[in-house]
Amino acid sequence: MSDTGKGLPANGPIAPRRRGRRRRVDPPALLTPRPSLTYRLISYLLVFPVFRLLFRGRTSGNDQVPLDGALVVVANHGSHLDPPLLGHALGRPVAFMAKAELFRVPLLGPIIRACGAYPVSRGASDREAIRIATDRLLEGWATGVFIDGTRQSDGRVNQPQPGAALLAARAGVPLLPVAIINSHRALGTGQSTPRLVPIHIRIGQIIPPPASRRRVDLLATTAACQEQINALLDQGLLAPARAPAALPPTSADPDR
Repeated sequence: MSDTGKGLPANGPIAPRRRGRRRRVDPPALLTPRPSLTYRLISYLLVFPVFRLLFRGRTSGNDQVPLDGALVVVANHGSHLDPPLLGHALGRPVAFMAKAELFRVPLLGPIIRACGAYPVSRGASDREAIRIATDRLLEGWATGVFIDGTRQSDGRVNQPQPGAALLAARAGVPLLPVAIINSHRALGTGQSTPRLVPIHIRIGQIIPPPASRRRVDLLATTAACQEQINALLDQGLLAPARAPAALPPTSADPDR
């Protein structure tokens, strides 16, 4: 989720549950919604060259990504570049909650909408934001959550909020920690022009949903996400790919 102020379920305390009749939550869809033509065009004609060429983007751990079914993708947040880059790198569309003002920015608005983002008003309640995100999960989407709720100047997970764990508990879906390395240096807080530094993405291990919606369970899952993401960040940029070793000469080689 990009910076949404109070609209983020990850910001602020979790609202207490009301007693009485509970809203029925259907099981999440097993199939992932197919990306639209606009999404594919944006991904391959814009996001791909920006990520792979300009920022020398690379990913690792793609075999950890479930390609079907609902999923909460949990990541650190250092830049407005993160949502489209993350969706492209994972190989499946990722829906992100973003503040409504971003959708009115020329060029940026259509791009983030095409990449799966959906608007939430800054004054929207936590309950409404959680309901919208839960509905996306029940449709089978991978739903992205930036676990700090807002961009961090050092790109790390510093003050994780339990919004991602609450979504996973409500929908009964797993979480996938992802580390975005260097985006805070490329276009972080206070920067108006990007720096063409490498941006690499490390994908972690699946974490099961919390055992319940009790705060102690939500905080335990949130801490597990924070620990795994920061550990991936500590590994740094991916090592350069090794060139294939030369084959030893054979008896047929004339230079032997």
